Amino acid sequence: MATVAELLARAGELREIAASHRLDTELLLCKVLARERAFLYARPETELTDAQARQFDHLFARRKGGEPMAYILGEREFWTLRLKVSPATLIPRPETELLVELALALVVEPAARVLDLGTGSGAIALALAQERPAWQIAGIDSSAAALAVAEANRVALGLVNVRFRHGDWFGGETDCYHLIVANPPYIDAADPHLARGDVRFEPRAALVAADAGMAALRAIIAGAPEHLRPGGWLLLEHGSSQGAAVRECCVAVLQEVRTWHDLAGCERVTGGRMA
Repeated sequence: MATVAELLARAGELREIAASHRLDTELLLCKVLARERAFLYARPETELTDAQARQFDHLFARRKGGEPMAYILGEREFWTLRLKVSPATLIPRPETELLVELALALVVEPAARVLDLGTGSGAIALALAQERPAWQIAGIDSSAAALAVAEANRVALGLVNVRFRHGDWFGGETDCYHLIVANPPYIDAADPHLARGDVRFEPRAALVAADAGMAALRAIIAGAPEHLRPGGWLLLEHGSSQGAAVRECCVAVLQEVRTWHDLAGCERVTGGRMA
């Protein structure tokens, strides 16, 4: 029977897949054993059962094939939350936390109404709901499968101030909000990065937009004024080279337009305020 130490020694097989090959192997073992990482080093002689060994081999093969750890483990940490994810949703990324930080800093209305467009796993909506229990938050997505994941996350977190519904951007939306936030598709279909890394496994519809990646961003900006209250904010995540184009669209309909940089120094979020 294989031991914990022997399986940890296989981490090198993932070296070409990820710099985190050792950590990835540890997390796969933790999932199989239902143990914390400390156990792996406290009890390296532990033998896996045949069923556990087969499960590990299956998960390890998926990772060796390049599948993202978030999909293999079925979860990802975002903000202060542990969220379920699936191949129906994008994998929440640290740079998107900038949207949450800005929303919390810019929106001062105690009982703000918030709209999260293209909510996916619900990451942004749920992070805001956790931080601001008095806010009322709506998350919209065109994918029923993604909405099922978002709702499962809401239930698991016990949040009652957020709701999710099916829709295509502002389709069928009649309410006005203090904040509209979105991490929409913004990658050009010809971008070579789509053939590399985790994005190969993520839903294409949540990644790629027409018009060199600008179509969804333009649609949201055009529709936002009709759904923003006076003084309300629109905050949009976008690609690192799209800041100027997004600002140009925003200044036509919003005030106080500016772009914020992520921790890597890249232009990542652009927003503006309704007059």
